[in-house]
Amino acid sequence: MNTNEDDLLEYNDDEALKFILKSLPAEVKDRIDEETVQYVLDVIYDFYNEKGYIDEEDTAEETSIDEEEMYEYILENALKDEINLTEDDIQLILDAEFDYGKSLGIYKEE
Repeated sequence: MNTNEDDLLEYNDDEALKFILKSLPAEVKDRIDEETVQYVLDVIYDFYNEKGYIDEEDTAEETSIDEEEMYEYILENALKDEINLTEDDIQLILDAEFDYGKSLGIYKEE
């Protein structure tokens, strides 16, 4: 994750949500709706906060995210909150969210 204060101002949750929904394959759109994607985005934000990746002013320094750890965190929370998501569904949402971030220059491939 490569972010600074200006990048976080560019990241728009509504635009991210639209981007992700548009990116999902047709065969999953009947079970992954706007509410489900928003849930995953909220859990991602919780993960970043818990790990200290975002400070109190919603700024972030360049850092590497353990994608497997974040994936497991989302899966654990979805099971706990009884959100009907398969492992593949979570990965599709994460991939689309990453693509959105890359389109803004917030994320970069390592």
